[in-house]
Amino acid sequence: MTQVLLKVSGLKVAYGGIQAVKGVDFEVREGELVTLIGSNGAGKTTTMKAITGLQPLAGGDIEYLGRSIRGRGAWDLVKQGLAMVPEGRGVFTRMTITENLLMGAHIRNDRAEVARDMEKVFTIFPRLKERRDQLAGTMSGGEQQMLAMGRGLMSRPKVLLMDEPSMGLSPIMVDKIFEVVREVYAQGVTIVLVEQNASRALQIADRAYVMESGVITMSGDARQMLSDPKVRAAYLGE
Repeated sequence: MTQVLLKVSGLKVAYGGIQAVKGVDFEVREGELVTLIGSNGAGKTTTMKAITGLQPLAGGDIEYLGRSIRGRGAWDLVKQGLAMVPEGRGVFTRMTITENLLMGAHIRNDRAEVARDMEKVFTIFPRLKERRDQLAGTMSGGEQQMLAMGRGLMSRPKVLLMDEPSMGLSPIMVDKIFEVVREVYAQGVTIVLVEQNASRALQIADRAYVMESGVITMSGDARQMLSDPKVRAAYLGE
């Protein structure tokens, strides 16, 4: 049985007295690609922020590598191998592509390995290599998404959380982004994918959790969920 890398138990998050996440439980095993799907406002992004130390918990616990990480800062968690590619990309617009990627490796001091990892990122994203000296703010949305994913990989994560990587992108770029998610997964990185494009997410994931109004309402094998009539009616427009 593979190791549970991430375990969320009874997670609660509140904003100004309003409970956005109301007791969520899920787990992610080593080598899995787990997706969290649900409509806008279901609490998916808030859950991701809580896991990565960007949002305080109102209740419950988060265990990573068998230990509670409740209250730990994002900086510390990245050092431990838990990294996030945020919704909206969050690239440093006035820095070059190369400088953005180096920011992803700011916790590391193994320069030769960092250089090697940058070449790996450039192999996955040839477009970034072509434009390595270009300012991130002058890139298209799809290119910025590639850069955000590349920056996440530069920290050498054990678990990579991706929040809405396909949001606002053209159909061609959406294809490319999902291709890259598959490639990163194939390289052995455990992935938690939050995605509004439920159909595409379920096609590539091992397991899935459905989130509605701050609670998990369904979970199971992603492929089986893809053919579930309730899921198809609610999220696949059928």
